This record gives sequence, C-alpha cells and structure tokens, in this order.
Amino acid sequence: QICLSLVKLLFYLAHSPLGSIVLLDFQPRQFVMVDGNLKVTDMDDASTEELSCKEDNDCTLDFPTKSFPLKCSVVGKCEGINEKKNLFNAYRYFFTYLLPHSAPPALRPLLSDILNATGDLRYGINETLRAFEKVLHLYKSGLYLQKRPLLLKDYISLKGFRTVEGGDYKCWPSYSHLGCLLSVHSAEEAAHICNSQSQCQSFIVTQQRTWTGRPLASFQSSWTDLIPDTNAVVYIKRSASSGERL
Repeated sequence: QICLSLVKLLFYLAHSPLGSIVLLDFQPRQFVMVDGNLKVTDMDDASTEELSCKEDNDCTLDFPTKSFPLKCSVVGKCEGINEKKNLFNAYRYFFTYLLPHSAPPALRPLLSDILNATGDLRYGINETLRAFEKVLHLYKSGLYLQKRPLLLKDYISLKGFRTVEGGDYKCWPSYSHLGCLLSVHSAEEAAHICNSQSQCQSFIVTQQRTWTGRPLASFQSSWTDLIPDTNAVVYIKRSASSGERL
C-alpha cells in the first residue's frame, strides 16, 4: 500500500502542470500516510529545474552506490533526470525495505522484477505504475491462486460459531501481535495457509477487511473454544476431529 501510493505520487510529480518535479530532500521522514495515501509534508525542497547540459557526459545521475548515464536532449536538458532521481530514491528508501516481504509467494517474482527494474532504472515511472497496478489486480482478484489443488474439502465448516481470537500461536506477517491474523482472498486460500502451518487446526474468515477489500482470517491451533456468532463460520481440519465429536 505504501509503495503503490508513493508511485502514484511520483507519477503525478513527473506529469504535473508545472513540469517534472524532483524532491531534493527525499527521506522517509518527509512523508506521512493520510487516509491510506502517502503525502509529502514539505515541498520547500521541490524543484522543477532540470540539469542543463551540452552533451551526454554532462548528464550523469550520481548516488552513493550507483551512477546512471542519461541523455542530453536537443533543448539542452538532461532527459528525465527529475523523474529518475525520484524513482531511484523511492527504490532505495522504500522498495528495498517493503517489497520483498509479506506478499503471497506467487506474487513475489513480480515484485522482485519491479525491485530490480527500478534499482537499475530500466523502468520509468509510467512502467513502474503499470507494474504495480498489475500486481494489485492479481492480488485483489485472486488470479494468482489459479492451478492450485482444492483443500477446503478437507475441512468441516460450523456456521454460527467462531473461535476465541488472539492468545494462540503467532505467525508472520500477522495483522495482530496476539495471534495469527492474515489477509486472504477466500476460505480456500485460508485452507492452504492453515495446511502450511503445523500448529493450525482451525480458522475463521472474519468480517474485517484490508485496504484492498480482502478479508482477514484468524488461524488457531485448536477449535475447542467456540463462541456463538451468527455471522461467522469456523473451519476445522477433518483430521483434528471426527464428525461424531462435532
């Protein structure tokens, strides 16, 4: 969410009515999240000036660990230097820390491609935004789950009940520090997650939603502490209990 919001912001800066805007003091402390959107807190160090040049050798974009040769345009300006400076700063201050973690395994190669392409400045801001929007579409639609075996049939569903949330085993990256609360596309994906965790014996898909509209599922190591809840369904591994006991 943070990275996508940042890319949308940089896309606007690259195509602003004032021209391409560069953030000269690009640091994480210069940004805040407001209603799920990243915003710049200080525009004092923003500039629309692009480096003047006479030849391509005048257009090297230097960072502490990397340098990038750029082209000198016919009007004597280094082409895209403001956009590329913003994008590489986004890569080194945000993408490298946030993108490699917590995504579903099927989407990690796509995020790795974005990370590598922005780190080498092979992508401009337009390509970067398209790549992020593709990942978001796959994530929200559940298309990344295709061609997987169906596992929900291995679970018994109990309508009108839920398990006690929190205080059970913990997992990463959980939305709750008290237990294992993860984003899922459906109960079928939750069944895959439960099967992949040795402690998991049951789960409930909660009414809580993430910023993408995906529900949160709570995973438990037992199913004995059930609470009546007309809006809930608890899923229990068939191997954890026989039908007679239920």
